[in-house]
Amino acid sequence: MLKTTLAFLLLFFTACSKDNTTDNIVTVYVSEDQVFSEPILQDFEKDTGITVKAVYDSEESKSTGVMNRLIAEKNNPQADVYWANEPIRAEVLRKKGILMPYKSPNSQGISDVFRQKDDYWCGFSARVRLFVVNKSAKVKPASIFDYDKSKFMGKSVIANPLFGTTATHMAAIFTIMGDEKAKKFLNDLKKNRVAISTSNGESADFVATNKYDFSLVDSDDAISRLRQKAPIEFIYPDQGDDEIGAFVVPNTVMIINQAPHLKNAKKLVDYLLSRESEQKLALADCAQIPLHEGVNLAKEIKPISEIKVMQVDFTKVAEKLLKIQPYLKEWLAK
Repeated sequence: MLKTTLAFLLLFFTACSKDNTTDNIVTVYVSEDQVFSEPILQDFEKDTGITVKAVYDSEESKSTGVMNRLIAEKNNPQADVYWANEPIRAEVLRKKGILMPYKSPNSQGISDVFRQKDDYWCGFSARVRLFVVNKSAKVKPASIFDYDKSKFMGKSVIANPLFGTTATHMAAIFTIMGDEKAKKFLNDLKKNRVAISTSNGESADFVATNKYDFSLVDSDDAISRLRQKAPIEFIYPDQGDDEIGAFVVPNTVMIINQAPHLKNAKKLVDYLLSRESEQKLALADCAQIPLHEGVNLAKEIKPISEIKVMQVDFTKVAEKLLKIQPYLKEWLAK
């Protein structure tokens, strides 16, 4: 009788332990701002009953803190999923063998531009790089190459190209134009007295206060200033037939190789790539652009189907970003 009771208790506590710690948990590392990502993860918990253990990047180590943690944990993975706020970190992790491929059914309908060709990561809910322009500006830009035109001399600002989406955008330009033409563009930018700010947000503020006529920023920075009633407008760059298009930066989601909770990891990836999650991020203050067509979005922004998107290979962009860092440092020091 005692043996039977002990066996029953052992099975009972094992079952409870399994329900509470293994089958019912997913661990996700997150680089997207917590204020926007956390509500989505909380909704996932409510909708699925799966407990989410989330580790967020701090503002000081934005996009690199959890990535470096994933690299350090390669041989003993603790995370199941990584939610990055751009594709470059995803490519770094893929090349280090830290990701496993997974083709979510909810990736259907998302352009190949925003998906890794072997399904190691998939993009969703994007920002677009656009011009924020002060309404008092007499002449307005239409192309990123207008930064170099004499009529805009001393009238524009851009965020430091060593960091953030500006750095990624520069790397994309290098892959599209080639090194020689891209370096000429940057050198001409210096000659045209383009100011360098510390961030896209600071650039948007400089334009909003009429210190400069225009700047290239992320769409969320532009929309936040517009909602603050700043005297600005948006211009999507390079939308002509013979132009390169606007650079679009998606969030990305991926599964960690040897994920401890693989079944739940797939469920979370499917959830993040869903139209419902994209709509929530579109209607949040970040006003991100859904990559599925037909999803409601913020009134201030165009749907992805109406934007001419720069056609880039993010694998090549990631490689180029590393290669041009020394040149960009030298360029800034001039």
